[in-house]
Formats: sequence, C-alpha cells, structure tokens
Amino acid sequence: MTAARYLTMENTWRRIDTGARTVGVAERAALGTSARVAAWPAHRLDRVLAVVDTELALLDRQASRFRPDSEISAACRGADGAQGGGSRIVSEGLAEAIAVALAAARWTGGLVDPTVGGALCSLGYDRDFAAIRSDGAMPRAPSQVPGWQSVRLDGRRLRLAAGTWLDLGATAKGLGADRAAREAAAAVPAGGVLVSLGGDIAVAGEAPVGGWPVLVADEPEPTGQLPAGGGRPARFPPPSPRQVVRLATGALATSSILCRQWRRGGRTLHHIVDPRTGRPAAGPWRTVSVAAANCAEANTASTAAIIAGDQAPAWLAAQGVPARLVARDGSVRLVGGWPAIHEGLLEPPETGRMPAGPGPVAGPGGRAGPAAVVDRPSPPGATRRLAGRTPPGPRRSPGGRRWR
Repeated sequence: MTAARYLTMENTWRRIDTGARTVGVAERAALGTSARVAAWPAHRLDRVLAVVDTELALLDRQASRFRPDSEISAACRGADGAQGGGSRIVSEGLAEAIAVALAAARWTGGLVDPTVGGALCSLGYDRDFAAIRSDGAMPRAPSQVPGWQSVRLDGRRLRLAAGTWLDLGATAKGLGADRAAREAAAAVPAGGVLVSLGGDIAVAGEAPVGGWPVLVADEPEPTGQLPAGGGRPARFPPPSPRQVVRLATGALATSSILCRQWRRGGRTLHHIVDPRTGRPAAGPWRTVSVAAANCAEANTASTAAIIAGDQAPAWLAAQGVPARLVARDGSVRLVGGWPAIHEGLLEPPETGRMPAGPGPVAGPGGRAGPAAVVDRPSPPGATRRLAGRTPPGPRRSPGGRRWR
C-alpha cells in the first residue's frame, strides 16, 4: 500500500453506529488527531461533513507547523528561508488564528504562549506526532521562549523577531472546532451539530433535548500509538472515574499530559510546555477539562490550568468556567459549577473571556482589536484579561428531537 493510499484512507469519514436513528455520526483522522462530527437530523450529515472538511483543510494550510507549505511555516521561516523573523502579510484566516493565540496569552498572563514552537522542536516534537522517534538526546539546556509580547499583529501584517517559531497548538484546534461547528450549523438550519477535534468540542445550532452526551475521561494513549521508533512507554497512572456530561451550548476542551508522550535522554516528555521554563509542565494535574463559551477559550483555559499547577483551581473559579481537574494520583476536583452527577448538564458562560472571532490582538506596540480590557482575577504574572465577542452559540431546544 502506498503512502498516498494510506493517507486517503485515513482521511475518509467512517460512519459510527450509535443506535440513534435521528443523529448521524462520523469520524476520521484530521490535523494530527481525530475528528468526530455528529449532526441531526441524520440525513444532513453528508452536508455537514463537506462543510467541516472545508474548514479543516483551510486551518491545516494556514496554521499547521508540521506542513512546510503552510502559511505559518512560511511566516516563521522569514524572507531568508532559514533564520525566521521579519514582516509579512498573512491571510485573514491565519491572522485570526494568531490573534486568538495572542488573546489567549494576554488572558492567561503568558501561561499559554504561541512562541513555544522552538522549545517544542528542541524537545523533539518537531514533526507530526506519529513520526516522532523516541529516546533521542535531551537538550543540555532549555530552549528560551521569546515570549508572546515579541509578536506584532497589525491587521494582516505579522512581524516576528528572528528565531521565533510559532505553535498554535493550545488554541488552533479549538478555533477549528468553533469555525467548523458555526459554518456547518449555518449550512443546515433547523438542526444541530457537534464537532470534536481530538476531544475539543464545539456545538452549534439546536441541541438535542438534554444536550449532547459527552464522555469525559483521562486515559494514556495505547501502546500502539506511541511515536515511531518505539521506546519504553510511561508507567500507566492509576485510573480516574469516567463521567458523561451534557453539553447544550458553548464548548468543552480537555488538555492532558497523558497524551502525546515521547522519550528523550531516558525521560518521558509531553507536549504541554511551560513558557517560563521551556520544559514540559510539571504541575500536579495530569488532565483538565473546561467548558466555556467557545472552544478556543476552553482549550486555552485547560492548557493554562495544566501549567498553572496549584493555582489553577482558584483561577478557573475566578473566571467562572466549569472545570474538572484530575491529579496525578487519579483524584478528581470539580470547580466553577462542573456537575458532580453522571449526565449532569454543563452550563458554560454565555459570553467569552477572550475574543474568538476576527479582530487582531497584538502585544505591546501593536494595534489592539475589538476586545475590551476589564479588571478580573488573572493567573500569576498577568495584569489584564480580555472580554470580547464569541461566535453565536447554539439554541436550546425546549422540545427538540431526542438523540437517545
């Protein structure tokens, strides 16, 4: 079988039989992870999948650091093709993705920082995860993170300092889920959709009665999905309880150090880098799930919580976002109104804490976008946080069709 044929198969939607005749569900590989889409009425699934395909292909071309022909790769290479940095005009789509990443950095006080790309590469995460080879050498010293303040975005004009390599991993999947869900719902009115990218979920349109059921769990990746080259897998942690929650509006995202693990110099590493150290985050939480008004924000908050460590519960509660934190020993802590019961309804805030729509946001010296600065509690090191527009959320159906 040729590689081209393998990729074609991997990117083909596979229908999932959930036993529910009113809802259509399909999944495929996408953006280095898995995509799952649910739509009702079920006969509209094909139209929804076509819209989602378009949105994911656009995001991949715009923001994938693993594609040498992507916009973000070209921007980071710079004019000389090697050193990086410089100034260039980017597309509206990439400008939006970078603006959201900068808003995330500002909101979290730099705990989520799009300039960690160089640090990730130095640790070995310099290609699609499936192609990483384990047990290479560990860098002698941590890679210095330039800091999000060094990035300037003025409309579509992007300016990067030399040696800056952007990684939008903490926000791009969430933004992609938001875009896909919003566009799919617009294409199929009088119905509803759920879009999940690697477990980062956005819903739009009209939800089934009671909300979409979502399984929340933290589990290590199967041995068969370890990076290329093998290597000894990390010792599996004690299991934590699974929970099904219901999501009728907004979004839900999960960040975990149990996924995307590889080895360097005899150490097990993961993909969530603390910008303050240039090393994988070493806090007490192994998995954090957050519900928010949109998926880009939920993804930001869950990532920031992993990095913030002991201060994460207080910060999440101050932001008013429901969250579920799993400690390294498997114990679970709920904050911000996360339901304690099985199949409880999640109620994320109706408005966002950071801008998730078009409107560039820059570091100091750049032109700010449409977000308003308000005084709210922030994580260590933060001085301001943003509140802004969010994509229109789904409507709850008082008597809509049931999924189960």
